[in-house]
Amino acid sequence: MPEANGMILSKEEENDNEVRREDQDAINEFGRLNARLDEVKRQKTLEKIDDASTELMMGDGDAVMLSLGGAMFEATEDEATEYCEAEVERQQKILDKLSEEEAGIVERQETLKKLLYGRFGKSINLEA
Repeated sequence: MPEANGMILSKEEENDNEVRREDQDAINEFGRLNARLDEVKRQKTLEKIDDASTELMMGDGDAVMLSLGGAMFEATEDEATEYCEAEVERQQKILDKLSEEEAGIVERQETLKKLLYGRFGKSINLEA
C-alpha cells in the first residue's frame, strides 16, 4: 500500500495515474535541482574567511601560516590580512551569484511541485 510522509494512504488518496515520460522528466529535474540546491547551500564559506580576517586583526604582528589550496605558506600578518580581504571580496561575488541561483532553483521547484502534486496528489513526496 503506498505511503505519503511515512503514513499509509487511504483508498481515496491513492493515485493510479500512470507515470508519463513528461512526469518522469519533471521528477528527475526536481531531483537534480534539489541536489544542486544542497551544493549551493554548502558553498557559502564567506563567514569562515571573515572570521580568519578578524583573528588576524587581533594578532600581535607575528608571522602567520597561510593555507592556499593544500599548501601552507609563512606570511606576515599584513600579507595574510590583505589576502583575506581579497578573498572575502571574491567569495562575496560568488555568494551573490549562488544566492541568485538558489532563488531560481527554489522558484522552479515550486512550479514542479504544483505540477506533480496536481497530477499525483499525496502519492508523491517532494519534500526534503
